[in-house]
Amino acid sequence: MINPESLFDIGYGLYIVCSGNADRSNGFIANSVFQVTASPVKFAVCCSKDNYTCELITNTKVYTLSVLAEDADIKLIGRFGYRTGRDFSKLEGIDYLKGKTGAPVVTQDSVSYLECRVFQNMDAGSHMIFIGEVVNAVKLNSGTPLTYKYYREVRKGKAPKNAPTYVDPESLRQYTDAVSFSKHKCKVCGYLYDPVKGDKGTGIHPGTAFEDLPATWRCPVCGAAQDDFTLVVN
Repeated sequence: MINPESLFDIGYGLYIVCSGNADRSNGFIANSVFQVTASPVKFAVCCSKDNYTCELITNTKVYTLSVLAEDADIKLIGRFGYRTGRDFSKLEGIDYLKGKTGAPVVTQDSVSYLECRVFQNMDAGSHMIFIGEVVNAVKLNSGTPLTYKYYREVRKGKAPKNAPTYVDPESLRQYTDAVSFSKHKCKVCGYLYDPVKGDKGTGIHPGTAFEDLPATWRCPVCGAAQDDFTLVVN
């Protein structure tokens, strides 16, 4: 069983990835960006095959990474994260420059940027992973980089559907419901706690999830603590 909430504990940043040339250009919001080697410096970025930018990176073999600032305008994030570049010019009206690779670099609300030439492509099913060698790296200011955790918990942002970290709300609800009504078994004596029945002997009402039991509750048969119980997976 996979708890979608546990996946959010993996650390990510938040970036604008751009690609293209003088004729066509586009960008998207990415959080799956990481360094893979130190010498030469290579970075990898994960991009949905449905993204227009994926097509541009594949054709031009270059991409740029703009590290967003913690206070980046949410409208800028929405522009690159929730709109398609096939029928809308994402770069129009914002601060950007033409990089050494010819690809656009978003400087607005960014603390630094990297320019990469594609070294290798990897097909990950719904997404492509592009590994690029860094050919230019510039520090723009001393601002604090925006993390995905800060974006979710403080800025209350959500992942777009094409993001590799996107979680379908229905899947999350189904998991939460499943956990709430899951049985837990005592590893010491085998007693089975059923949230549907509760525990009349200790005053636990029916419908009380195991996660909601008071900290003082113990196994009514052997007295084992809640840490000695394990989830029963059907």
